[in-house]
Amino acid sequence: MTRGKAVLIATDQLINTIFGGWPDETISSRAWRWDQDGVRHWPRRLIDALFFWEADHCRQSFEAERAGAQLPPEAR
Repeated sequence: MTRGKAVLIATDQLINTIFGGWPDETISSRAWRWDQDGVRHWPRRLIDALFFWEADHCRQSFEAERAGAQLPPEAR
């Protein structure tokens, strides 16, 4: 992972935390969970539309969180 991508993920996680989310989760992952739980559908739809070049961005973010993809290799 590049340093730039790591900084973007960290910023994303900070914003998510400020708005009441889990500290180690991205907004995209949270949007996917909300969509699947029937809480709110519009955040996932909006984020997936913004990341139009990446199919199922929010689902992929959720799966990356579950796999620990942002963790250092020795912590996975």
